[in-house]
Amino acid sequence: MKGYKSVLIKDTTREEREEIVRRSLSCESGCENCSGCALGVGDPFEMYKPYIEGKEEIRDINRRFNASYGIH
Repeated sequence: MKGYKSVLIKDTTREEREEIVRRSLSCESGCENCSGCALGVGDPFEMYKPYIEGKEEIRDINRRFNASYGIH
């Protein structure tokens, strides 16, 4: 795919992973647009901390989260 950049840990820096999480959560517009607390996640950056730190792929975090809510 043209314009596609991998989000895998091996292909990103910590700073890029922080930006990926920030952009995907629309954190530029503040917490009022985030549904993390309503879903029981709390601070979404805590949920994605293992990804940002390079310990767990974002897809695995999302898969675990979705499974906990019965989302396929």
